[in-house]
Amino acid sequence: MNPQPITKAAREALRRRMTELGSPIGAIAQEMRAAFGVRPREAWRHAYGWSQQDVADRVYAKSAELGHVISADGSIVGKWEKWPLSGSSSRRPTITVLNALAEVFGCTIEALLDLEDRRALPDSDRAILNRLAPAEPHGADLVRLAADESMTWARWADSSNVGDLTLHQLLGQAQLLASEYLKPDSNPLTLFSRTRTLRDRVFSLLEGHQHPHQTSDLYMVGGYVCGLLAWISSDLGHVAEAEAQGLTAWLCAELSRNNTLRSWVLSVRSKTAFWDGRMKDAIKHARHGAQYAPSGTATVLLACQQADAWSKLGAVEEAMAALALADAARDSSAGADDIGGLFACSPARQENYAAAVHLRIGQPAQALRAADHALELISAQPVRAYGTLAQIHISRAAAYLAMGEPEGTHEALLPVLALPPDRRLATVSDRLAEISTSLGQLRDAGRAGTGLRAAIEEFRSNSAPRRLALSPGQTAD
Repeated sequence: MNPQPITKAAREALRRRMTELGSPIGAIAQEMRAAFGVRPREAWRHAYGWSQQDVADRVYAKSAELGHVISADGSIVGKWEKWPLSGSSSRRPTITVLNALAEVFGCTIEALLDLEDRRALPDSDRAILNRLAPAEPHGADLVRLAADESMTWARWADSSNVGDLTLHQLLGQAQLLASEYLKPDSNPLTLFSRTRTLRDRVFSLLEGHQHPHQTSDLYMVGGYVCGLLAWISSDLGHVAEAEAQGLTAWLCAELSRNNTLRSWVLSVRSKTAFWDGRMKDAIKHARHGAQYAPSGTATVLLACQQADAWSKLGAVEEAMAALALADAARDSSAGADDIGGLFACSPARQENYAAAVHLRIGQPAQALRAADHALELISAQPVRAYGTLAQIHISRAAAYLAMGEPEGTHEALLPVLALPPDRRLATVSDRLAEISTSLGQLRDAGRAGTGLRAAIEEFRSNSAPRRLALSPGQTAD
């Protein structure tokens, strides 16, 4: 291990971190030596966070108690620490000094010496140290020592770097972010940054020590947070990064052993696969997630995602069966969603999926009815998820287009085209591209169709993924 640069901040960070983890002082001193390459006596001083003058004052007080007053200052302590490697600038600590230092640091004299120290000691001092070395404990002393060791470990095991209040706050922050992401005034990139910060805090806590049930709860929060990062990444057009976040979320779900989290993570991964064009993977993940019988509305969304992917493959019977499965899941769903917001499937969200499915399997009239119903449902919600709302309008527009009514298409798309650039998600932009393609294939679309295609192209050229892809200083064409 290469020693790190010796700075006070680095030493203090190491000491504070190990202290928070319940590490004994001897272990901190050993880590100081390994991390910074310092001598044993200096390592023990840093383990306590003392200055050289602090040690000098304590040595004076302790030696007075022992009946052999040792007068020293900070510079003398520094010379004791450097001996024998600094020649004339160092000063050999005598047996009396070493004994006082051991009393001050609460360790044995042997713990203050390394190989270079032992080589440089006079033969007489080594002989004294050999006589002072403690014998191996036995009998009643051994029993008492074993009991002390067990209690020391028990104090460490009973310690935790996270309390129940902190866990409650972390879960509350995850719930807030999942809810705020749906709001019309939210900025996806800003929410992404805040979510990343929360993830880093959770992961940092997991590197520490806590009770098993607290560790499980931390993994649960971490799973939901990485799931949210995956969802946003996909919405911003980064499906490979979304898949990476989804894999990490799945690891957290497995380590937490939380079946509801497992289901939501698989829903996120199904969504990523769908927008990556991997329909069979999307179906596989959605089916897998439903097997965990989660609480809340996860099963409803997973069935909707199956229907979505089946319809994309042109499998009419399977798509309709999955929509029926979503209805049945809605009727049998029990309990509230743990996180809510993005990790919940409202009736409006379900109807939005149904509208898209009906469109793909050639049922525009049914699609329009489902979209109108979804619009009615979402209008009654306190928070109208702007992404879902945009998808509903797009489904209405596509239904009008499929029924040969381009005027209705244009009117239905007006709320979507009015979205500000930072809320023009990849999922919305890609579906608008499908409408643009259909308009281009329509013979009697006329000037209205041409104008609408131009508006869609402008929308897509100034979308959130497009802006994200631009280097600093560039602007969208």
